[in-house]
Amino acid sequence: MTTPRFAIAILAAGKGTRLKSKLPKVLHQIAGLPLLSHVVRAASQIVPVEDIYCIIGHEAERVRQEIAPLGVQFVEQTEQRGTGHAIMQCRQALAAYDHVLVLSGDVPLIRPETIASVRDFHIARKSAMTILTARPPDPFGYGRIVRRAEHNTETDHVAAIVEQKQLTPAQETIGEINSGIYTFLVKELFARIDRLSTDNPHGEYYLTEIAAILGQEGLPVLALPTAHASEVLGVNTRRELAQLDAILRERKTRELMDNGVTIFKPETVMIDADVQIGADTVIEPFVQLLGNTALGEDCLVRSFSVLTNLKSGNGVKFHQGTIAEDSTVGDAAVIGPYARLRMGSQIGPEAHVGNFVETKKTRLGRGAKANHLTYLGDAEIGERTNIGAGTITCNYDGVNKSTTKIGAGAFIGSDTTLVAPVSIGDGAYIGAASCITKDVPADSLGLTRPEQVVKEGWATAKRVRLEAAKKAASQKK
Repeated sequence: MTTPRFAIAILAAGKGTRLKSKLPKVLHQIAGLPLLSHVVRAASQIVPVEDIYCIIGHEAERVRQEIAPLGVQFVEQTEQRGTGHAIMQCRQALAAYDHVLVLSGDVPLIRPETIASVRDFHIARKSAMTILTARPPDPFGYGRIVRRAEHNTETDHVAAIVEQKQLTPAQETIGEINSGIYTFLVKELFARIDRLSTDNPHGEYYLTEIAAILGQEGLPVLALPTAHASEVLGVNTRRELAQLDAILRERKTRELMDNGVTIFKPETVMIDADVQIGADTVIEPFVQLLGNTALGEDCLVRSFSVLTNLKSGNGVKFHQGTIAEDSTVGDAAVIGPYARLRMGSQIGPEAHVGNFVETKKTRLGRGAKANHLTYLGDAEIGERTNIGAGTITCNYDGVNKSTTKIGAGAFIGSDTTLVAPVSIGDGAYIGAASCITKDVPADSLGLTRPEQVVKEGWATAKRVRLEAAKKAASQKK
């Protein structure tokens, strides 16, 4: 017996007028990813990505560019005339499949397990159309499921899906809604899809009408309720976008805590969907972990830190207010408080980046320290080197960026200016307040500070002159 070919079609052509945005609806983000990306990821755990078809329309090229790296196929709906019209555009693409499961690109909370349950139910019951349904606390605005009654008892057979504006007073009391997620027998769907009409308030082709058409011909149209109504919630407004974001982030924090991560006041943190955190790491309140951040085990991230696309080893401490993006941090390093790691920073094991220190495209070797008030840009710094407070690497001359190289075990005195390109050898010392423009060999002292001058009694004489000047000025008044 051959395995039936299954495709997934995702409706992603809408504009999302009520969001009042220039951005296509399905590209609005929750938990750090576009709405459509969440749906594609869930679908890709059920079928291969080459069997997923995103139906795009509004700002089609923009959506294609954003989603194409996920490997899906695209079908364009150049004129948006409803869900039924969208599926009509897939007739050729889906011709080789036995079944198609239709998802909405703005329903990002749908879980792979739920998609699989619809597929399995559909196949087991040999249904022509299976509808995933839900019973939310408030069904207003959703199409309702009208089940067939047999011997005064409702069955899982569906008579029709009735949109909100077309409900009769009796049907308004129905609490079961249409989720917009369906599975069809492809041949039965396309044999009847041209019978859809636009005789409705919006003048569009509604895919929901297929339920009544199939049912009238005696083909099985079945409803499968989901246990979690939140999974089928869509996004039409900014408030709904925020509500779904909160649900997904709460789901993420629960998952992390179940896997051994301590999160204090989880309702205050912001952790994106792709973030990974090792066991026994502690996350304090008001932390943001964004993008593809991955933290090792036994780390500590203190309050008000924002880490974006950061990779860390084990036992790393991020003190309060650390800001870091697109960087790596080695085992047992200490960052902050109030440090900033900009793109391309590589902080070695046991290294320290302290108060108000900023790095950019800088490699800090094992055990190296820059503890205070320092800027290190385009620099390579060796193991165990100490960078004094107030040090800066002058890496930009107005046209080009140049590199500063500092060897292992060097000591850079406070308030030093290193004008790149320049190299400081292993074990070298740089005197405080020096401006270094030439290379300093290993084990040497680099010093540009002028000789100190002391003039005894100078301050007393100056105060006498100032007082005399004040007295003369007051006499003129």
